[in-house]
Amino acid sequence: MPALLAGLPILVVLLAMAVLHWRAALAGAAGLGVAMALAWGGGALGAGLLAGVMGEAASSTAAILWIILPALAIYELQARVGALDRLRAALARLSDDRAVQALLIAWFFGLFMEGAAGFGTPVALAAPLLVGLGFGPVRAVALALLGHAAGVSFGAVGTPALAQVAMLGLPPQALAGWTMSLHALPMGLLALAVMRLASDGPLTRRQVGLGLLAAACFLLPALALAWLAGPELTTLGGALAGGAVFALLVRRRPAGAKAPPWRLADLARDLAPYLLILGLVLATRLIGPVQQALSGLWLGWQWQGYGGGIAPLYHPGSLLALGLVLSVLLSGRGHALRPAIGAALRRLAPVALALLVMLVLARLMVHAGMIDRLAEGAARAGPLWPLLAPMIGALGTFVSGSATASNILFTDFQAATARALDLPALPMIAAQGVGAAIGNAVAPHNIIAGAATVGLTGRDGAVLARTLAPVLVHATAVGALVVLVVTLHP
Repeated sequence: MPALLAGLPILVVLLAMAVLHWRAALAGAAGLGVAMALAWGGGALGAGLLAGVMGEAASSTAAILWIILPALAIYELQARVGALDRLRAALARLSDDRAVQALLIAWFFGLFMEGAAGFGTPVALAAPLLVGLGFGPVRAVALALLGHAAGVSFGAVGTPALAQVAMLGLPPQALAGWTMSLHALPMGLLALAVMRLASDGPLTRRQVGLGLLAAACFLLPALALAWLAGPELTTLGGALAGGAVFALLVRRRPAGAKAPPWRLADLARDLAPYLLILGLVLATRLIGPVQQALSGLWLGWQWQGYGGGIAPLYHPGSLLALGLVLSVLLSGRGHALRPAIGAALRRLAPVALALLVMLVLARLMVHAGMIDRLAEGAARAGPLWPLLAPMIGALGTFVSGSATASNILFTDFQAATARALDLPALPMIAAQGVGAAIGNAVAPHNIIAGAATVGLTGRDGAVLARTLAPVLVHATAVGALVVLVVTLHP
């Protein structure tokens, strides 16, 4: 099968979403239909292949949904009890400096919400607050999109990276470490882009310093968490720790202003879910005996070369659920738990269908040999491919609006291309994750949704015009860094 023909299912998905504006589930179904026709024409389609592919896709879908459900439930609970409003207001009161406010809201609060919930919540929460602080609607949406983009690789408690782990069986800490390391150098440029967007004129030396300080405050704890604990806490923990340090360093209230009316008990109750999750993940990843005991229970299946499974006690979703329940018990907010879970389940249904369809497509393309044919075609790019790898991830997110969907579509392809070019797999797959994350800031779905939260109509192009250049610079810088890494790799 020629490489161009093997790539037709992915092309159908991209065109359906980018040009026809179909939903992910419908576009994935169209691509799946084309993939099945190609597999049948090549003699690969049969009852055994379909059964194995469906089994693997269902297993992976269940594993990912068990992360998304408690993450969404935590978000819904926090919204219902007013915790998110209090957290946002407290950040805005820390300083009267607009540059600092932009970084606190668009950067740290956006990254925090991305790590805790993902799925569009950072822009939906940050953009209206930025408008309330005096930023124009177009600028506010662009700030919110760029501010959280670097953390999307590990959004919703690591979901995009954990999808890659589930698909290829990669070591979580190594993948998270490589992904965050590739973000490292371009992250300063992204923070400066946020500063420039928040400013009315050229950046001053102080604003450059603030931007680089914000980048460093997030990057250092995020890097440590990525290499030590894996994908789950990288964005959430980096935003929590980095935001606290940044706030202490730059805090400045107007002369004569009263201290924010916030009691320590209120702060503890509002942060309880996140702090408990932080502790649970660190304990299960860093304490050897605990890690061994919890990961030892494995529920899985194997059948004619197909397989899947889950470690239920060690799975991130189980830790999220436990953190949710413990926080409710400790804070006395049990009345909000049932409606929060109900709202999360309602939001989960369309996500579940889209995930399942995309995963069936991805696994069918793998087992029918289409990914290998695509990799052979990409291998003809030779030394240029590492430079292009992040762009593929960004393209996937551009058309799907989801870094997780982009990773599901292209992770197998990136791995197969790395094998075909005899390149180290982890940096190439990490490049996919980085590209998928930064593409979030230019995805039309996300721009439209963000614009809706601040009442923008028909100004989506104006937002894209402000986010496109930083995204291209970031992806190109990551690609250049990947070229350097694979060149130096023995």
